Amino acid sequence: MAVEDKHISYRIYIVAVFIFLMAIAIVVKLTNIQWVEGDYYRQLAKQRTVKNFVIPANKGNIYSADGSLLATSIPNYDIRFDAVVPKVEVFEENIKPLADSLATVLNESSAYYQNELRKARANKNRYYLIARKLSYTDFMKIKSFPMFKLGAYKGGIIVEQETVREHPIGKIAERTIGYDRIDSKGIPVGKGIEWAFRDYLNGKDGKILKQKIAKGQWKPIRDVNEVDPQDGFDVVSTIDVFIQDIAHHALLKQLEDYEADHGCVVVMETQTGHIKAIANLGRAKDGTYYETTNYAITESQEPGSTFKLVDLMTILEDKVADTSDIYDTHGGVVKYYGRSVRDSHKGGYGKISLARGFELSSNTVLVQAVYDNYKNDPAKFVNHVKGYGLGKKLGLHFKGEGSAYVPAPGDKHWSGVSLPWMAFGYGVSVTPLQTLTYYNSVANNGVMVKPQFVSEIKEWNKTIKKIDVEVLNPKVCSDETLAKLKAVLLNVVKKGTGNKLYSKDFSMAGKTGTAQVNYHKKDGSSLYYASSFVGYFPADHPKYSCIVMVNKPSTAKNNYYGADVAGPVFKRIAQKIFTDAPSTNEIKTLKVKIPKQEASYNAYYAKLQKKQKAIPNVKGMPGMDAVALLENLGLHVKAIGIGKVKKQSLEAGQNIERNATIVLELS
Repeated sequence: MAVEDKHISYRIYIVAVFIFLMAIAIVVKLTNIQWVEGDYYRQLAKQRTVKNFVIPANKGNIYSADGSLLATSIPNYDIRFDAVVPKVEVFEENIKPLADSLATVLNESSAYYQNELRKARANKNRYYLIARKLSYTDFMKIKSFPMFKLGAYKGGIIVEQETVREHPIGKIAERTIGYDRIDSKGIPVGKGIEWAFRDYLNGKDGKILKQKIAKGQWKPIRDVNEVDPQDGFDVVSTIDVFIQDIAHHALLKQLEDYEADHGCVVVMETQTGHIKAIANLGRAKDGTYYETTNYAITESQEPGSTFKLVDLMTILEDKVADTSDIYDTHGGVVKYYGRSVRDSHKGGYGKISLARGFELSSNTVLVQAVYDNYKNDPAKFVNHVKGYGLGKKLGLHFKGEGSAYVPAPGDKHWSGVSLPWMAFGYGVSVTPLQTLTYYNSVANNGVMVKPQFVSEIKEWNKTIKKIDVEVLNPKVCSDETLAKLKAVLLNVVKKGTGNKLYSKDFSMAGKTGTAQVNYHKKDGSSLYYASSFVGYFPADHPKYSCIVMVNKPSTAKNNYYGADVAGPVFKRIAQKIFTDAPSTNEIKTLKVKIPKQEASYNAYYAKLQKKQKAIPNVKGMPGMDAVALLENLGLHVKAIGIGKVKKQSLEAGQNIERNATIVLELS
């Protein structure tokens, strides 16, 4: 029995020792948690229950050149209610007036809100939704309602703000205005002005400390922010809403008429390079058109006949030929290395001058002029092209500018046909904006300026940064060459391929272009046409340059030429700007003298020169003349009615008393 008791005692000792060791381990662990790792665990607990949330800064606005809003940030507010926070007496005292107030702004009755708020309090709901996506005005109203005006920790109001970017003018110029956002992978992405000038527009985000009150639910700890957000600066674009609207709808109409795949228009201010309008429209599956891709900036392709201005400028600069030189079109076909170059006019144009060949867009004339003069030194021609700036990007602020391509001797793609093919716009690749920039240099007396989409950065009315005009090439060619180029560009519209666009009411100059796209595909299945017109207006004193591109017009109308497809868009834009914009034309008849007016003025002037001692007879005089005459004599004049003087209160012949009042009744 004693042995058994002894075994039991051992077991008790072992258990006691084990419990003692466990107690020591617990004490050690608690001590370690409290003193050694205490800061870590306290921080971990805080991170899981309290953390900073970002308050996005209000982005700056984007304005048009005329002050219209193109993009702005609109705050949306969600209002929730922590039903546990208000004290009983506060809740009971304010629930009815709060419900009455909510009913005036929201779409439910006062009884509904009383019932819902009481239910939320009974269920201890700390995140009850009151309203979603409120405007700032409605948010400020609700924030001032009974109970809610006590704040988050007495009234239980929870405010969540989301900023939404809006385009007040809708989809017009949407791709150029652009966007700046974070994609699903957390990577910043964007386009257009929003992306290029994001460092100015975005401002600096703020922070607010929130406490976790339930799964996925957080509420602010304080009524004030940890860090207040700083609003971004405003960006003033060069876009003119008036011109943008004209360009957009002119392009849209033509795309619909020709059932084209896509197209673009750019209108540039000649001297500054400011882009006043840019429209990019692509066709959706349902046949409608919308801003899909910024074709004017990104789409680099063979330009076709608009490239012929490069030929003529180079030939004239090198003085290897002149506009009066005669070329034989050889029945409309010339061959190089077994490949044919054809004129669009069957049978050619006979023998014509180089200038006339340009006006009629004769491929055979321009190709012969280039090939005959540069076949022994093609690099000389290519160097000219690159010297004009056509072999490289413009260096825009935007992402995605299409690459320019100009082949050169020694390149892997250079061959015997490269030079003649280049002469009528094939084998080279440029974007519409790069082509426009080149043509604009001719309109701007040889000065090539960089296209600009933004004119300044502002903070309210204070200018932070001014975007100056940037000159890419101070002189692309001589004044002599410029004069000849301007003459033939004017004649393209007057009597060349663009003669259907001619108007005696306003002058335009430019060049038509029709390029085959994907012509190299052997099966021909993907071959289509790109129609273009590029030029400037008014022709004598250019204020704007413009390019129009229409890609893949339907061949059902059997008409895909630049003059007929793209040209009318150019004319409509120029015409609308001329007819709708305020006129600054000089009135040539202003100095013509009208005898009746001269006689009236001389009679009035003669009376004015006499030193009057008596009140004159002004009956029958025009009211304005009589008033001027009498006031110059020191009288106060009161005129009643309009027209000529039929009665005067002071009779003629009376002595003049200074500061006396005379009343004139006018017919």
